[in-house]
Amino acid sequence: MSKIMRAVAAIATAGMIAFSGAAAAQAKCNNDCGRVESVKFVEEKGKSSGLGAVAGGVVGGVIGHQFGSGRGNTVATVAGAAGGAYAGNQVEKNKNKKAYWSVTIKMDSGNVRTFTYSNEPSVHEGERVKLLDGGKRLALVAS
Repeated sequence: MSKIMRAVAAIATAGMIAFSGAAAAQAKCNNDCGRVESVKFVEEKGKSSGLGAVAGGVVGGVIGHQFGSGRGNTVATVAGAAGGAYAGNQVEKNKNKKAYWSVTIKMDSGNVRTFTYSNEPSVHEGERVKLLDGGKRLALVAS
C-alpha cells in the first residue's frame, strides 16, 4: 500500500472515530441535557390557617378594652379585636410565604422540565446545561 493510500485510510479512520465519539457523547447527553428557557424568581403569598387572626383578635380586643368607658370602651374593644384579627392574619401570611427560583429547561429530547431551587442558580437563559443528580444541580455544557 502506498504512503498516500495509508494516509487517506488513516484520515478516514480518524474521522470515523471522531464522528462516532461525538455521536456517543450526544447520545449519553440526550436524556440529561437541554437549553435553559427561563430563570425566574418566584414569591408565593402565604396561606392563613386562621390562627393568626384569632390570636390577633384576642390581643387587639384586650388592648382595645383598656381605652374609654361605657359605650366607648365597647367600641374600642370591638375595633381593637377587628384590627388585631386583620394584623394577625397578615403576619401569619407573611410568615408562610414561599420564595424560590424556577428554571425551565427544554430538553434535547423535546420535552420541557421545570426545576425549583432555594438559591439563585448560576445558569442563564439560552445556556446549554446537563442535569446532575436528577436536576438537583445543573452544569454548563459546551454548545
